Amino acid sequence: MSPLDYFIVAVYLITIFYVGIRYRDRSSSFSTFMIAGRKVGLSLGVATMLGTELGLITVMYNAQTGFRDFFAAFHIGLFAMVVTMLIGLTGIVVVKLRDLRVKSIPEYYQIRFGNKVRVVGAIILAVGGILNMGLFLKVGAIFIQSVFGIADGELVLSVIMVVLLLMVLVYTILGGMISVIITDFIQFVVLSVGMILSVLFSIYYLGWTNIFTQVEMLSSNPNSIYDPIQSRGGFYITWQVILGFVSAVIWPTAITRALSLDSSETVKKQYMWSSASFLIRFIVPCFLGICAYVHFNGYTPDSSWEKLSMMPRYLTEILPMGVLGIVVAAMVAAFMSTHDSYLLCWSTIITNDIIDPIKGGKLSSSEKIRYSRIIIVILGLYILYWGLMYNGNDSIWDYLGITGAVYFTGAISVILFGVYWSRASSAGAMAALLGGLSALIGLEPIRKSIPAVSSLRPEEIGLMTLGFSIFLMIAFSLLMPDKKEIRS
Repeated sequence: MSPLDYFIVAVYLITIFYVGIRYRDRSSSFSTFMIAGRKVGLSLGVATMLGTELGLITVMYNAQTGFRDFFAAFHIGLFAMVVTMLIGLTGIVVVKLRDLRVKSIPEYYQIRFGNKVRVVGAIILAVGGILNMGLFLKVGAIFIQSVFGIADGELVLSVIMVVLLLMVLVYTILGGMISVIITDFIQFVVLSVGMILSVLFSIYYLGWTNIFTQVEMLSSNPNSIYDPIQSRGGFYITWQVILGFVSAVIWPTAITRALSLDSSETVKKQYMWSSASFLIRFIVPCFLGICAYVHFNGYTPDSSWEKLSMMPRYLTEILPMGVLGIVVAAMVAAFMSTHDSYLLCWSTIITNDIIDPIKGGKLSSSEKIRYSRIIIVILGLYILYWGLMYNGNDSIWDYLGITGAVYFTGAISVILFGVYWSRASSAGAMAALLGGLSALIGLEPIRKSIPAVSSLRPEEIGLMTLGFSIFLMIAFSLLMPDKKEIRS
């Protein structure tokens, strides 16, 4: 990193903090703080969805996946694009939720199944979602440590994590959703430039044809380079289709963007226009991971954490002065865009769907904002603690899938049956949501400690959890119907 590179990164950070402070007074009401008053238009909605979903965690885990599975990993992005396009064309679930004018998934639970389901569903959502983002901070710190060439060590990593966390907390607390959306747009532009430059310099440095020939020559299993079935198997591919669907339909950070838009038609258009970006956000980082594999001549560390550092180390060795600064600023942008959105999402859901219902719905708007800001700080301390303490060695993508399953396996059963099956009952919804907790078995430290499941992969446990939740939803709805039929 040259002085020019440091200058570029510094200018970007100052700009972001200015925006956070500048728009502080725009979040005077909780609706504005949480979903920007439902006044977001199409172009800003598309940009902020990509800015949120293409975070540094996304870049890092996809680069890790590309480093491991090569071009076979591209199928994840392809499925995400197709699923998102179909959602935009049909409006499945997302339009229904926007028309109900709910601010979150748990609010729908209350409308359809009652207050108890809302509170339990929100708690499980928070557990799964907060676990899901538990490694974001550590992954960001590994990137900074690698790209700046900072010496390895737990103490150094801890210091970097604390500094990054303080940066995110300050401007997320200041601005709310309006600030997040505007900074996401800035970050979308910077990140797009950085990623494009990284790809172009990679092709120039390594050679387009050479990338393919070197992977084929260095790989121990050439048949799996392009074929995801050979590389990972049918269960894995099925799991990727499900992940693509739920991440677009009911994952809170994505659905919060949809609920912030100004109309149902805009929601559908947002998903249609965003579909290509879902493909790009997977393929580009995967490609950079493949390039890192070629650059380091097929060297593959044993630890999944060491694999994460290969892509940033590669970029520091090939990018010229100035360009490296732009790319690092882009990656810091990606880090901040994801953290601000996730922290705001989980804190406002806890406030809106757990604390407020428990207090009888009597919290004022200013009280909700105050609670949310306090929770943002608590969540920040949690991700610092979890990042330092968690010692699993699964890939980050596998970790994200199984922790997300704690929430979405039950939630997708409840949402789909609630919307499209009139006989779905509150007992069925409660059972399905609780059934999703069984996905916790898929966390590596827990999985390895249970002999009966220690040989299973995370996607296999995730698929079993989904099937279990669907079974519970149907069985309990038939056995324990609601006394008064609720219209779907």
